[in-house]
Amino acid sequence: MRVAAPLSETCKVLLLSFVEGVAEWLPVSSTGHLLLFGGWLAISSFSTPFFNLFLYVIQLGAILAVPVLYARSSPLFSFRQNGVRQTLSLWRPILVGVIPAAVGGLLLDDALDRLLSGSARVRVVAFALIFYGILFLLPRRKASVSDLSGIGYGRAMVIGLFQLLSIVPGTSRSGSCLLGGRAAGVSDAATAEFSFLMAIPVMVGVSCLKIAKFAIRSAAGAPGYGLAPRAVLLLLLGFLVSFLVSLPVIRGLVGFVRRRGLAPFGLYRIALGVTILFLAK
Repeated sequence: MRVAAPLSETCKVLLLSFVEGVAEWLPVSSTGHLLLFGGWLAISSFSTPFFNLFLYVIQLGAILAVPVLYARSSPLFSFRQNGVRQTLSLWRPILVGVIPAAVGGLLLDDALDRLLSGSARVRVVAFALIFYGILFLLPRRKASVSDLSGIGYGRAMVIGLFQLLSIVPGTSRSGSCLLGGRAAGVSDAATAEFSFLMAIPVMVGVSCLKIAKFAIRSAAGAPGYGLAPRAVLLLLLGFLVSFLVSLPVIRGLVGFVRRRGLAPFGLYRIALGVTILFLAK
């Protein structure tokens, strides 16, 4: 339920974009945070279709931070130095990992949206936060792979299958990937980087598809699909903020996970899930 808040629309856009830029990469569920703060930060001048578009645009801004950060340091982006064919060959395990989520998303996403609505969705998000938070607290076996180069097709498929779990709201795409990495014997730091790279084809594709659908309906004059100049400016502001916030978050996450593991995120998820259940009463 949307609740009026004594904040300007610009402040709400800034806060929502900040939350997206942080929660997209941390294994804490951006959906859970949007449920917690969404009513307070509801933007009254945005129609429901435009608000959904806004969420995808700020998500796209967050995703585009990955190639910017890795463009110079990773051979995955060294098309000029290594040649297109060799560089693309490095992407094969990543694309293998993408397949389960891409296929599952196409088949199940709309069905889950119809099934999980209102209070049912809130409870599912809360229980997913708590359940996976508990899994994060469990001790892990020693990793046999500590860098990206050791993640072959088999391990990539395992991580990709676990990423499919993130279709359930509250699971967290990065969190499910990290659990998949543990199951495949990959270090948390290497899995985090792998999940960043898997996000590029999946999330850019989904975000661009949603934006294209909105543009088509807007051009057709469908109700709620208008593009007022101020709303477009807020959209661009949100895109920029989520992009800029994502840069330090992505940089810092790998080092943090390497030093502290997933336990801090597990405790946070449990606390967030309990809070959502309490507020939903």
